Amino acid sequence: MPKNQTLTQIYTSLSLSLSLTMNLAWRGRRATRRAGKKLEGGLNLITPTNFRCPISLDLMKDPVTLSTGITYDWDSIDTWIESGNNMCPITKQGLTNLDPIPNYTIRKRIQDGCVHNRGIDRIPTPPTLLTSLEASEIVSKVVVVEDREGCLETVKKIKDLVKESDWNRRSVVAHGGRIALSTAFEAMSEPKASFRQNGIVLREILSVLTLMFPLDEKAKSPLCSSPSLTCIVWLLKHGDRLGQRNAILVLQEIVSTDQEMANALVEIQGAIGALVNLIKESSCPTTTKAFLMTIYYMVSSSISNQKVIARFVEVGIVPLLLEMLVDSERSVCERALGVLDRLCSHDVGREQAFVNALTVPVLVKKLLRVSDLATEFSVSILWKLSKSEKREEEGGGVVIVQALQVGAFQKLLLLLQVGCGERTKEKASELLKMLNLHRDRLECVDYGDFKDLKRPF
Repeated sequence: MPKNQTLTQIYTSLSLSLSLTMNLAWRGRRATRRAGKKLEGGLNLITPTNFRCPISLDLMKDPVTLSTGITYDWDSIDTWIESGNNMCPITKQGLTNLDPIPNYTIRKRIQDGCVHNRGIDRIPTPPTLLTSLEASEIVSKVVVVEDREGCLETVKKIKDLVKESDWNRRSVVAHGGRIALSTAFEAMSEPKASFRQNGIVLREILSVLTLMFPLDEKAKSPLCSSPSLTCIVWLLKHGDRLGQRNAILVLQEIVSTDQEMANALVEIQGAIGALVNLIKESSCPTTTKAFLMTIYYMVSSSISNQKVIARFVEVGIVPLLLEMLVDSERSVCERALGVLDRLCSHDVGREQAFVNALTVPVLVKKLLRVSDLATEFSVSILWKLSKSEKREEEGGGVVIVQALQVGAFQKLLLLLQVGCGERTKEKASELLKMLNLHRDRLECVDYGDFKDLKRPF
């Protein structure tokens, strides 16, 4: 055999052997990484099979045993049960009891293994999981309102448990926790009780209720009573920032699905002034949006006539909304425009909008800049103002003149080109016809930064 051929065969054989060895080593390392975690010294710790969840195949951080005797990691089996499955994933047997039983033995062995092997972080102690009996017992204690201190302690305990895990929240809700809390709130809001004496308990109850949204009709019913609504408004005016936040979130939850409650809230003394004043002080977008949505439902109610709108206008809501629109995030901007649109449906609201220098420039600025909803509201408000103002045929009205000056004609044309809803399209077309009558006489200027406008607020 020639010498060159021999060397070639030897080289090829060595290359194949090396390639096979490297491939097997790579597969081994990959399998080891999937089964365990690499330690600092370069070795790999193999995770025992009974330490791994049968569903995720990962190291169990919170091992729990079901009624079938199989142990799973809590996050995995909770997702399985929450998806509507009522059988054990391994045995396929029906689960007679959905309450998870913490497996302290396996958890202790896993934690000891983590401590022994410094390369793995010790798994944290998992949250407490309520059983059906425990959830029922703790909920039953809430309704004992005669013992104010005991009720407060129970409410705080429920709050801590609900925050710990979604399982606890569902367990408390399933055993009537929302109804019990709202009933206790109503009982402590009765005229014979002092808001100041029960203020701490009332604030805690609202805090827990915000963790259990959405509220069903049975849970809302006690909160919709006149004493409860009066108490919530009192908390808005006299509570701290966190208490005010929880109060307005609950208030929004109540009025969002019940028009009668929006009507009832209008009649609560001091409610309108408190809502508008607190918007000025609010620095939290979530709270601001809740205030705006509550006001939106109030001015959209069946009794929101000129008298109700006038009460909102008197406390300065129109300039406040316009000032917010200058520089606000999208969701806040949409809600502020929605409220302003409702206010401009009545004469008293339009009168305030007419005299404010920000009105037309800020509305035109929001066209095609924020969202489709914001554009619809902006067009609607401009249309209402233009249709209702008194103007001379030759010179045009104030709204028409200002709208042309800040470029409304071009933006409305673009809006029709890109497309919009049918009602918005009709209003935009009508606005264009009114603007076109005076377009040649007026010069378009840019008020992009609103620097030259006098802000009345």
